[in-house]
Amino acid sequence: MASEQPIVSGMAGRYATALFELALEEKALDKVRADLDRFDQMVEGSDDLKRLVRSPVFSAEEQVKALDPLLRKAGIHGIAGNFVKLVASNRRLFALPLIIRAFRALVARHKGEVSASVTVAEQLSDAHLNSLKTALNTLTGKDVDLSVEVDPGIIGGLVVKLGSRMVDTSLRTKLNSIKTAMKEAR
Repeated sequence: MASEQPIVSGMAGRYATALFELALEEKALDKVRADLDRFDQMVEGSDDLKRLVRSPVFSAEEQVKALDPLLRKAGIHGIAGNFVKLVASNRRLFALPLIIRAFRALVARHKGEVSASVTVAEQLSDAHLNSLKTALNTLTGKDVDLSVEVDPGIIGGLVVKLGSRMVDTSLRTKLNSIKTAMKEAR
């Protein structure tokens, strides 16, 4: 299925497609996606892990050796754990965030889901997150895979990206619009 209409491309797309096809064949899409999401969260939460993933200074052997206990402790094993170690041993660990994003897109397309990203000024409560997801599900008529990013720089409001559409209701954008209007009024 992944090779019918490529929605991902480049090196990250090739890795993601291979992982997707293996996970699909093994009937482990949800498990692999959950493990990769957990690894992605680990990377985002640790500056040292970010440095290990992104820095070309570390050899492939050093990266695999450092990742092995982290993956075990996080319970990431099987297809996802082996995949992360394979990517590291092939000196492509720097591309893992792109590979994970491409894998998510392939899984979403396979399941008939729509991916959306929301940027908020502060972490949303579970109730707000659920109501936002419900509103997006209603709007699209499909199940929405929602990723949330916290950016205090938007001051307040939301920035929602759904496919090729973007709705920016952030306070920062509104203040910039007022500032521009004030300059034009002079």
